[in-house]
Amino acid sequence: MPNSPSVRVYETASTAETTQLGRTLGERLQPGDTVLLIGDLGAGKTCFIQGLCSGLGVEEPVTSPTFTLINEYQGRLPVAHFDLYRLNDPESVLDIGFDEYIDSNQVCLIEWADKFLEIMPADAIEVRIEIGEGERRKLVMDLAMLNRK
Repeated sequence: MPNSPSVRVYETASTAETTQLGRTLGERLQPGDTVLLIGDLGAGKTCFIQGLCSGLGVEEPVTSPTFTLINEYQGRLPVAHFDLYRLNDPESVLDIGFDEYIDSNQVCLIEWADKFLEIMPADAIEVRIEIGEGERRKLVMDLAMLNRK
C-alpha cells in the first residue's frame, strides 16, 4: 500500500473497537464500492466486515462465507460478502460470478483479496489488518477511492 495522504492507520484494543471502526467506514460506503480485506487468519477481517455491514444497515447476523464463498445481505445498500480463502486460482474466482458482482451497484466486501490482487478492481478501498497482542489490531486503510463513484 503506497504511503500517501489517503492512507490512514488505526489501532484498536478490542474486537468491539474493530467492529466500531468498520461501522464508521460502512456508514460512508456508496453503491458499487468494493472493500478489500487483507490479513492473516484470525486477524479480524470478519469482525471488521460485521461492523461494515452494521454501518450499511444490515440487521441480520453476518458470518464469513468460508464454505458458501458468497453471502448476500440487504441494508441501505445491497451487500455481497466474499471469502476467497478456499479458492486457488483467479479462474475459480471468476467462475463464481465475481465480475458480475463487481460491476453491479452492490457493495462488495472481499476477504482474502490479496490472493487475487491481479483481478481486484483498481478503484477498491484496501484495508490491511495486522494482529497485535491479545485483541489489539492495527488497521491500515487506503481510502483514496472512498466517495469517488
